[in-house]
Amino acid sequence: MPVSSKLSEAAPPVRQTLAFAVHVFTATGAVFGLLALMSAVRGDWATMFAWLGAALFVDGIDGSIARRVKVVEVLPRWSGEILDLVVDYLTYVLVPAFAVVSAGLMPFWMAIIGSAAILLTSALYFADTRMKTDDKYFQGFPSVWNLVVFYFFLVPLPGWAIFAIILALSAATFLPIKFVHPFRVVRLRWLTLLLMSVWGVLALIAVLTDFEAPRWASIGLCAIALYFLLFGLVPSRRKTL
Repeated sequence: MPVSSKLSEAAPPVRQTLAFAVHVFTATGAVFGLLALMSAVRGDWATMFAWLGAALFVDGIDGSIARRVKVVEVLPRWSGEILDLVVDYLTYVLVPAFAVVSAGLMPFWMAIIGSAAILLTSALYFADTRMKTDDKYFQGFPSVWNLVVFYFFLVPLPGWAIFAIILALSAATFLPIKFVHPFRVVRLRWLTLLLMSVWGVLALIAVLTDFEAPRWASIGLCAIALYFLLFGLVPSRRKTL
């Protein structure tokens, strides 16, 4: 009998209930995704990103909670990894793709092609068993389209530029390029977590002002995005610090 099954049978009901509660917490991201989609249908983009932000918050902390509770050992019947991918595809991919095709960011034919590229490449990426490297980086662009599309609303760009960015990032999904995982990569993790916290505050300002954020907030958001974009491209002498 697998070790995980023995652990599951030996775990008291309280621990199993707590472990299942973590799965329910992860699944709430799907509810936030639905609320985001409903806001997008109304063209209420700020509210859409507010709900996507709530889903991002859940996704950011549920893994740490699951590891602390030892969900894999206590409740192996439900796969937290698969559940996470299901929710992420909705909130990271589907809702942003809908926004791209509905918000008038570019000519409609470009929007259709761009949204299709987002959906197709992300589906393949989420099915890639090698999406993470041994040192916990993402291998290829990690399909965080919720963040990319956020910048399309924040920074006015011509339609052709948005279209080109979508195609470039879609292609980068399959390239041997590292992208930092903010919680798992040890290298400069203190700086990454600090900048991620600052980003959250600045992004909240942008959403609350309906993307009419002060110039300093927009510059800060763009600078932090550049950090996350380039972090994995800068080699280090060792894998971890």
